[in-house]
Amino acid sequence: MNLFAGVGGGAADGGGTGTALLELTPHKMAVCHLVQVFAPAAQAGGDVVPPFPFESLTHHNRLGLFLFTLTRSCDDFLEPPLEEFLKQLRAVDDLTNGWFCEQLTSALSALNSPDDLFNFFDKLRGVFTAPEGASAEDVFLDPNSQLGVFLRCCILAFNSMTFEGVCHLLADLVMYCNSADASYDLAEHEDFNSEMGNLMDADIGSHAGIFDKFHQGYASEHHMGESSSTLTRASMSPYDFDNDDNPTCLRSRWQLEAYLNQQADILEKDPGSVPLNLFNATMTQLQTLAPELHRVQFLQYLNALYHDDYVASLDNLHRYFDYSAGMQGLFGRSLSQVQDIVVGKYESALLCLGNLHCYFGHPKKALEAFAEAVRVSQMNNDDSCLAYVLGAISNLLSKIGISNTVGIISSPYSLGTNIGLGTPLSIQQQLLVLLKRSLKRADALKLPSLLSFDHLSLAKFDLKHVQRPLVSFGPNASTKLRTCPADVCKNLRLGSRVLTDFGADVLSTSNDNGSFSTSWLRNLSATSDSWRSSSKNTKKIHINDFDNFHYHAQPSPVPASILQLAGSAYLLRATAWEHYGSAPMVRMNVLVYATCFADAASSSELSLAYVKLIQQLAVFKGYSAAFCALKLAEKKFPSSTSLHIQLLGMQILHERALHRGHLKVAQQICDEFGVLSSSVSGVDIELKTEFSVRRARTLLAAKQFSQAAAVANSLFSTCYKYNMQVENASVLLLLAEIHKKSDNAVLGLPYALASQSFCKSFNLDLLEASATLTLAELWLDLGSSHAKKALSLVYQSLPMILGHGGLELRARAHVVLAKCHLSDLKFSVLEDPEAVLDPLNQATEDLQALEYHEMAAEAYYLKAMAYNHLGKLDEREEAAARFKDHVTALETPHNEEDSLKY
Repeated sequence: MNLFAGVGGGAADGGGTGTALLELTPHKMAVCHLVQVFAPAAQAGGDVVPPFPFESLTHHNRLGLFLFTLTRSCDDFLEPPLEEFLKQLRAVDDLTNGWFCEQLTSALSALNSPDDLFNFFDKLRGVFTAPEGASAEDVFLDPNSQLGVFLRCCILAFNSMTFEGVCHLLADLVMYCNSADASYDLAEHEDFNSEMGNLMDADIGSHAGIFDKFHQGYASEHHMGESSSTLTRASMSPYDFDNDDNPTCLRSRWQLEAYLNQQADILEKDPGSVPLNLFNATMTQLQTLAPELHRVQFLQYLNALYHDDYVASLDNLHRYFDYSAGMQGLFGRSLSQVQDIVVGKYESALLCLGNLHCYFGHPKKALEAFAEAVRVSQMNNDDSCLAYVLGAISNLLSKIGISNTVGIISSPYSLGTNIGLGTPLSIQQQLLVLLKRSLKRADALKLPSLLSFDHLSLAKFDLKHVQRPLVSFGPNASTKLRTCPADVCKNLRLGSRVLTDFGADVLSTSNDNGSFSTSWLRNLSATSDSWRSSSKNTKKIHINDFDNFHYHAQPSPVPASILQLAGSAYLLRATAWEHYGSAPMVRMNVLVYATCFADAASSSELSLAYVKLIQQLAVFKGYSAAFCALKLAEKKFPSSTSLHIQLLGMQILHERALHRGHLKVAQQICDEFGVLSSSVSGVDIELKTEFSVRRARTLLAAKQFSQAAAVANSLFSTCYKYNMQVENASVLLLLAEIHKKSDNAVLGLPYALASQSFCKSFNLDLLEASATLTLAELWLDLGSSHAKKALSLVYQSLPMILGHGGLELRARAHVVLAKCHLSDLKFSVLEDPEAVLDPLNQATEDLQALEYHEMAAEAYYLKAMAYNHLGKLDEREEAAARFKDHVTALETPHNEEDSLKY
C-alpha cells in the first residue's frame, strides 16, 4: 500500500515544495532521515506489519503524522534548532524509549564528509523504489504524496549543489548538531582536510567564519524556478508570533508571505493585541531585508488603519500601490498573465482608498473614490473588481447616512439617478439596484465571499426598508407597503449557504497553509514540556497529539473569511429576531454564533455577540445578572479596545440611573454618548440616534417636557432625512410617551397610532405591542369612559408581551391592566380581587429586580387602593409604606455615585 498516497496532491501542491527548489538545510536532512525510518527501502514480499522499531500501526501512523506536519510547518515558518526538534520527536518517541532520537543523532554524527552526504541521499532513492514482484500489500512511499514530494525536492536540491555548496552544507550540519551537543565535530581525516584546504579558505574550520560567509548569502547555480523562491535571511524581532529562538534560519519568499498572512489575520481578528510601533518596526526590518515583498507595505497600511492613524495608513496605501499592485493583483481574473500586469492596479487602489475613507468617516470622499473605481473597472473590463466596488458602495450607503438623493454616484458609467421618467432615485432605491447588480455579477463570476455578503446585505435591506416599486402608479401598482420577513429569511439562508457552495467547489483541494501544522507541533512541544515538568503525569504524553489534538482541531478546509461570513448570517438572524420580537430566537442564534464561529470571528463581531447576550440578561434577569456578565466580557474584551462593550456598559448604567431617579448620573452618561459620536454629518448615525434618544428620556425623567419633545422632534426629522424608518417607530412612541406624561393625551394619540402603523409596516411585533400598550394608557388618561377600549387594547397586546417581553414591559402591562379594571365603573374589586392583585403582585416582583422606583410606586399605590376596597387595612398600610419608600427614594436620591459602579 502507498503511504500517504496522494496527500496534498502532486508536486504542485506540496506546501510550496513542488513549485520551487528547496533550500537544503540540516533540519530538512533530519526530516529526510526520519522519513527513511518511517518508510524504509521497499522489499518484495513485505509484511503488512509495520517495520522495526514500530510496535503497532498506531505507533507507525503517529510518526507519519508527525513527519507530515513537519513538511508542512517547516516551509511555513522558521526551522527549529536541533534541540527543539528532538523535544518534539521525544513526544512521539515514547514507545521506543528514545530510540528515534538516538538513531537520528548518531546518523547525523556519521555524516563527516561529502561522500557521506552523497551516500545519505543515494539511500533515500530506495524509499521510492518498488521492487520486482511487489504487490499492493507491500509498503512503499508514494512519490506523489506529501512526504514523497518533499524527499524528491531534497534529493534534487542536493544533486544541484556544487562541491563548495556541499561543503557549506556539511559545515552547517556541524553548527546544527553543536546547538544540541557541543562535543560533535567533523572527523579529522587527512584526505578530507586536504580536499577542503584546496577548495576553501584556510579559516573554513572556524564556525564563525563559515557562518559569516553563509550569512552574507550563498547562492548555488541558478536553477529553474529559483526566482520564485528567493531566499531571504531575516532575524526575528521581539514582535514575533512564532516565538522562534533561531534568528539565523533562512526564510523563502513565500514563507514570509505566509507569515504576513498570519499577521494580517491577527490584525483583523484582534487589532488591540498588536502594538503599533513594535509591529511597524518588524515590518520595516522585513521590508529592508526583502524589498521585493511589497505586501509588507500593505500590512503596515492595515496596522495603521486598525490603530486609527489616518496619515500613516494613507501613506502606506499609496506606497503599496505605487510599487506593487500592478504586479500583485487583488482579484483573480480571466485575462492573460501579461494583461493582468497592465490592468487592475488603479481600480484596486481606488477600492482600498474608498474603504479607507469609509473607515475614517469620510463618506463623500469614499464615494468619489468608488465612483472612479467603477469607471476604471468598466473601462478595463475588470468584472471582479467592479463587483467588489459595487458591494463596497452598497455597504457604504447602508452604514453611513447620506441625505442627498441626486448625484451620489456621479460617474456616467454608474447606474445613474433616474429610470428614464425624470424621477430621481432615492438613496434606498440606488442601494437596492447596486445590491442586485453586485449579486448578479458575483453569481456570474463565482465569487462565493461577495455572493454571501450581497445576500446578507439584501437581508439587512429587506429588514429595514419597504421595497416600493420604481413605477408606483397605474392600475397594476402594488399597494402593499410592508417588509417581507420571508425575503429576509431567504437571503439569510442563502448567505449562510456559502459554506455549502464553497465546499462543493473547493473542498476537494487542500487549503492547509501550514498554520494547523504549526499549531500541532506547538501543542506537541507544550505537552512534552508539561510532562517532563511533572513526573506524576506520566501518562499524559500518550494522549498529547494523536488522541486529543488530532481529533479536536482538524484543519478546516474553509478559509476564515468564509467562516466569518457564515457566522455573520447568524448574527444578522439574531438582529432580525430582535426586530420581530422573538427573544428565544435571538438567544439561540447568538449562542450558535458564539459556539461555532468564535475561532474565526473578529473581536468586534464576537464582542457584539456578547453584547446581545448581556442585553438579554439585562432585559429578562435584571441589572445584577447583566453586570456580572459584563465584568466577564470586559476581561475578554477591554472597554478601551471594544466600543461595543463600552457602549453596552453605558447603556445599562443609564437605564439603571433613570430607574433609580439619579438624574445627574444619567445626564453625565448621556453626555458621554455625545462625546463618542463623530461630529461629521452622516457619520455614526446610530450612535447619534442613541444619544438623542437617551437625552430625550433624561429630560423626560426630569419633567422637562417641552425640551424633551424638541429633542425628539429633531431626532424624528433626522431619521426621516436619512430614511431610518425603523428608528422612526421608536421615536414616535417616545413622543407619545412625552405627551402622555405631560398630561396631554390628545396630542399623544396621533404619535402612538403612527408608531403602531410603522410597526405593522416593518413587522416589529414586540414594539407594536408596546405601542398598543401606550395607546391603551392614553385612552385611560382621557377618562374612565374609555376604560373598556383601553382594556381591549391591553388584552390585544398581552400575548406578545408575556411571551417575549422583558421585565419592564411585562410589569408595565400588568400595571396598565390593573388600572383598566380599577378605572372601570362597572368593575367591582370585591367580586374579582385576583384580577387586580395578581398582575400587581407580578409587577412589583419584576420591578424589584429593575429598581424602577417610579413604576413600583404606582404599582404599590394601586395595591393600596385595591386593599382599601377589600377592607384589608394591614395589607393596605404595608403597600402604602412601600409606596412611600419608593417615592422618597425617587425624590431624594442618595449615593448617586454608586450608580456609576457595578
